[in-house]
Amino acid sequence: MRITAIRECTIPVSRYSDPAIASGGLTTSLVAVTTDVVRNGKPVVGYGYASIGRFGQGGLIRERFAPRLLIATDRDLADDSGTNLDPLRAWNVMMAGEKPGGHGERCVAVGTLDMALWDAAAKIAGLPLYRFLAEKLGREVPDAPRVAVYAGGGYRYPNDDLTRLSDEIRRCVDLGFTHAKIKIASDPLDQDLRRIDAAARQLTSAGHLAVDAMNRFDLESGLTAARALAGYRLHWFEDICDPLDFATQAEIASAYGGAIAAGEALFSYAEAALLARHGGLSPSRDVLVFDPVHCYGVSGYLRIVETMTAAGWARGAFWPHGGHLFSLHLCAALGLGGAEVTPFAFAPFAGLADGLQVVQGQTGVPQGPGIGFEANPAIWRAFQALH
Repeated sequence: MRITAIRECTIPVSRYSDPAIASGGLTTSLVAVTTDVVRNGKPVVGYGYASIGRFGQGGLIRERFAPRLLIATDRDLADDSGTNLDPLRAWNVMMAGEKPGGHGERCVAVGTLDMALWDAAAKIAGLPLYRFLAEKLGREVPDAPRVAVYAGGGYRYPNDDLTRLSDEIRRCVDLGFTHAKIKIASDPLDQDLRRIDAAARQLTSAGHLAVDAMNRFDLESGLTAARALAGYRLHWFEDICDPLDFATQAEIASAYGGAIAAGEALFSYAEAALLARHGGLSPSRDVLVFDPVHCYGVSGYLRIVETMTAAGWARGAFWPHGGHLFSLHLCAALGLGGAEVTPFAFAPFAGLADGLQVVQGQTGVPQGPGIGFEANPAIWRAFQALH
């Protein structure tokens, strides 16, 4: 059981369905991991990408983590039967010699490769990823699981913002979403409130709308925003301040009183423990939006789930960030609350696999072997360019 090749490239991704709108130069890394296992006359290849929001990690992938996988022995990579990859063992190979702390964005490089390893292993097993992962962890899952989802997006438009935001949320509702999330905190508060009003009008109520401050508030501005937002009874208020400023978050959370979402910009179980201990969050009310790819992949994410459940959180509180098919599988396998989907942003990774529809805020999970990238033409074209 060997990995024979790893290919990587970095591509631009946009926060908007129209990539001509300036989007901060965001990128993401794509990887293809080729194994020595042959199915239907071809080697099995697993695909992964670096989620969205943290930029590509090509240097770390090529120079540090891919070489460790390429020189690993069968014993390092194979499961007990010797007939399939064991992604948990492969994760240990990638992390060999890494020092504690210093998470930086190496976690994203590892998570990108980890996604591809799980895709390959599930394909070798002939199973959709959610079923392969559940069996590996000894969990039972339905034959055709449904996952609650919300529409992520709602970035500020440079022109006609309120009109275009309203149109975006209305299109999300037309696609079957019942809940959506928009961005705030890049404009004065009165404009943020107008954005909330415009988006909420397209939904059943403001209770179906979440807002994401993208970690921009300090204590004073965050308290001002919390007081203004409290009356809306929003679905949740996400990423309020610097992700490691737990004291500020705790004070704003106390003043706000509604549901807070946090964790997107935290990357390890140690940081999750600090959030649980000092972040002022309530397991009975609040939401955890850790991104599995940005948290060192499945192995790291499982440790975060263990850390937070030990601190009193239910699995239903986890709503993975990222808007990708990988998270749908993890939600189904691990019994999580639900996942973000980005219907229009971050092409080619926007939307779902062909054949999946959102019905009353829920969607299915791809049923082909692996993650199911092959069932989304735009995603599949991007990965095929690696070859």
